Amino acid sequence: MNSSELTIKAKKVINDILYITIATSDKNNQPWNSPLYSAFDKNYNFYWASWKENQHSKNIKENEKVFVVIYDSTVPEGTGFGVYMRGKACQLEKKDILEIVKSLKLLYSRKNKNPRKPEEFLALLPRRIYKFVPEKIWVNSESDVKSNFVDSRIDITSEFFFK
Repeated sequence: MNSSELTIKAKKVINDILYITIATSDKNNQPWNSPLYSAFDKNYNFYWASWKENQHSKNIKENEKVFVVIYDSTVPEGTGFGVYMRGKACQLEKKDILEIVKSLKLLYSRKNKNPRKPEEFLALLPRRIYKFVPEKIWVNSESDVKSNFVDSRIDITSEFFFK
């Protein structure tokens, strides 16, 4: 497959799979992995709601560098396809109220529900909205090394991906 075909396949997985898995680490470089329900905007920025005391939420406050995987595990063994993204994540604050409103519309429209109020994710309440901005994107591909199947990665980061 060429890069544009892989990009189309990656966008389909992103659209079809509701959960992302984020890998974070704390200030001591201790890793943490979390599956999260998410939504994304037209620029493929991802949003989710989490309790601010969850380990991944605390890690993002300490280290904005995040790795995200979206993998279609609904298919038979050996035929899965994944999208791998490296980028930065942050907790949205009151100053980001318009983006919080947008993210809630995106999150709740995926569930076919009315969005919650942004005030429910601010002040003394426990949950916050988080944003992930990808900087580099790969997909998995089949390769052959000395007559052995290996799972390799192909970089599809390009202007085409974000169009």
